[in-house]
Amino acid sequence: MTKQSKRPLIIVESPTKARTISRFMKAKYDVKASMGHVRDLPKSKLGVDIENGFKPQYITIRGKGKVIKELKEAAKQASDVYLATDPDREGEAISWHLCHVLDIEPQQARRVTFHEITENAVKEAFRNPMPIKQSLVDAQQARRILDRLVGYTLSPLLWKKVKPGLSAGRVQSAALRLIVDREIEIETFQPEEYWTIEALLQGEKGLVKAKYYGYDGKKRDLRHRQDVDQVLQGIEGAQFIVTSVQPKERRKNPPLPFTTSTLQQEASRKLGFTVRKTMSVAQTLYEGVELGEQGYAGLITYMRTDSTRVSPVAVKEARQYIEGVFGKEYIGRDRKRKSAPGAQDAHEAIRPTEVRRLPSEIKKYLTEDQYKLYELIWNRFVASQMAAAVYDTVTCDIEANKHVFRATGSRLAFPGFTKLYEEGEDNPEEPAEEIIPLSVNERLELKQLDPQQHFTQPPQRYTEASLVKTLEQNGIGRPSTYAPIIATLTEREYVVREKRRLVPTELGRLVDSILREHFPSIVDVGFTADMEKRLDAIEAGSSRWEQVIGEFWEPFKEQLEKAEQQIQRVKLQDELAGEDCEKCGRPMVIKRSRYGKFIACSGYPECKNTKPYVERTGALCPRCKGDIVVRRSRKGRVFYGCLNYPDCDFVSWSRPVPDKSCPVCGCFLVEARGRSKGYRCGNPECSYTEKS
Repeated sequence: MTKQSKRPLIIVESPTKARTISRFMKAKYDVKASMGHVRDLPKSKLGVDIENGFKPQYITIRGKGKVIKELKEAAKQASDVYLATDPDREGEAISWHLCHVLDIEPQQARRVTFHEITENAVKEAFRNPMPIKQSLVDAQQARRILDRLVGYTLSPLLWKKVKPGLSAGRVQSAALRLIVDREIEIETFQPEEYWTIEALLQGEKGLVKAKYYGYDGKKRDLRHRQDVDQVLQGIEGAQFIVTSVQPKERRKNPPLPFTTSTLQQEASRKLGFTVRKTMSVAQTLYEGVELGEQGYAGLITYMRTDSTRVSPVAVKEARQYIEGVFGKEYIGRDRKRKSAPGAQDAHEAIRPTEVRRLPSEIKKYLTEDQYKLYELIWNRFVASQMAAAVYDTVTCDIEANKHVFRATGSRLAFPGFTKLYEEGEDNPEEPAEEIIPLSVNERLELKQLDPQQHFTQPPQRYTEASLVKTLEQNGIGRPSTYAPIIATLTEREYVVREKRRLVPTELGRLVDSILREHFPSIVDVGFTADMEKRLDAIEAGSSRWEQVIGEFWEPFKEQLEKAEQQIQRVKLQDELAGEDCEKCGRPMVIKRSRYGKFIACSGYPECKNTKPYVERTGALCPRCKGDIVVRRSRKGRVFYGCLNYPDCDFVSWSRPVPDKSCPVCGCFLVEARGRSKGYRCGNPECSYTEKS
């Protein structure tokens, strides 16, 4: 009787990924999960030997002893060990650590990587195993050690000088600076007056809206009321004559497939997902979802990528689908890709692993969030291979005594990719007017003139989407790090979310000011971006990680020593709540927890009296005239309800606009949804609307 041959062992990070790969390997391999990292720097100390070339002191992660024991036993029984962790720096480092745990020489390791968890991709990867790529590991180690040096030296300083529980980080603190800078911009913003004049004109074929452009063919800005009065006097009694009609064709190309950052941005805009949620859901789609009788299948390609590159096979599959469903004319042309500065092009863009796996057909197997994100990725990718949308546009100049009014119109001539997908916008533009046919020398009848005063607006606070965009544009961090960065800023209470916008707290601004003064390089956007380039150079093999860290540490060490002497102990002043404690008589103050604001006695811990914080909006309930206050649902969603609840259960999902009430029913007004600028009544039983 012959002895049964041993089976090879495959090690991946997660049980889900293990199940998906097991399906493809048909029981010819054992597949086990490491459950992420197995070794890391110790939490209890720095764990970096500064005097000995910054050598890291790795230990087994607490709770991983059982996993490591099982992996060692499985490796002893296996004919070969394949390391199939994720295809990036972090995945390479996990495989490298597994080599050390399992006594495998990294250069002798059988490392396999695949960009998508499909049968063809997985089997192809196993035909071409590679050794551990040490430069990739070195880049990950360098980032880990840099972040440890900064975090484990700066954070204790902040604990000592401000309060316990604070943190600072190389990328985290640069992101905080961006948010604080934007808030300072808003606070110091000086609005400037400007005016517009809109003319409503009757043509032969309909009404036309035209806006004041200028005088005698030259553009003119209307800064003050006097400028407006001059125009009105100049056109009084004048004939409005069409002097120019310029038709054009405008093409709008489809968006490129998703990278990590564009997926994070679009999921924030369209789905309301936080960056962390987007990455968590995308991970499940990549690792595999059980599709009934089909078993586990990876639905999207690897979700940590800077590239918009797509495989020819995927392009062909998408175009076949487009031709079959929409028609040949909807197939797009090849376009040259433009990569962001410092982009990593090792992986494809994020796309569905199979275009023919339609979102609607697998919806029943997915959670609501999985379905929403998969549909977004699927639509975006297919749309990226479609033809451009074509618009017929026209620009008409209309003169009245040499004063020029300009009318513009647009009409969709060919929908192209918009048949399937429209890209989200942070600040959507007003929709263009429909084209009204005008002809040169046509005389128009003036129906109405509408001069309007405006003031320039300050820049908007960052949303998660716009912050991610700015971080990427400035080369700060990597898209894979944005989720934990934003999460840390909110968990440390450096920023709070208001209407989905990131607002720095008093604590956040204090920490930022300390870091700006004493550690300018840590919060400097340019310095942080340059460090990312140096990490990329380590990955490319053109720099040594020990040298990069040494050049950072020496000046940073000097800054630390000076700051320790110069920074005075800061006592944060709590905001007064405007009332006294009913138990001890001391002032009540406003505190903040992860669940929002609350009121507490300033005599804590002697007096532990607390009560809910009530934020009044200044609006009154349309039913009982009680105060409308800000409330939160169990899932953390903000809504607006009557203070007299439960006696009055009136609620609104839209925030009341101060000092604006409905002339019909007396209820407060709220901002209108969508692209239309204006207000609507907050009473769902009233249909009153008003333009802004």
